[in-house]
Amino acid sequence: MSDENNGLNCDGNCDFCEDDCEEMDLDQPTVTLTLDDDTEITCAILTIYPAGDKQYIALLPLNDNGENEDGEVYLYCYLENENGQPTLENIDTDEEYNIAADAFDKLMDAQESDGSEKNDSL
Repeated sequence: MSDENNGLNCDGNCDFCEDDCEEMDLDQPTVTLTLDDDTEITCAILTIYPAGDKQYIALLPLNDNGENEDGEVYLYCYLENENGQPTLENIDTDEEYNIAADAFDKLMDAQESDGSEKNDSL
C-alpha cells in the first residue's frame, strides 16, 4: 500500500468536477487513488472511523466492473486540511497499522452483529 498517492480526487462538489460520474454508482461514494507508477485505482469508501487519537479511512478497491475481486481493504490515515479538503496518509508503522486494523475489525464485527450492511455515518 505504500505505492498509493495521499490525495483524493473527488471533493464531492460535482459542479466543477471533470470526472465522468454518470458511470459510477453514486449511492456508494468512491475515490481514485493514483499509484507511484501513475496507475489509478477506484475504491469504494467503506467508512471513516476513529482509532486512538486519529481518524482512518477504509477503502475497497474496485475493478473496471465496479466489483471487488479479492476482499482486500486499504486502510489510510484520514485528515482534512485547513480548507476542509480530505487527504490520506500512509500508515507508516506496524503498530499504528495494527491499531487501525483492530478498530476496523471491531467496527465491522459490531455492524455485522447489528445486522447493518454499511456505516451510515458518512
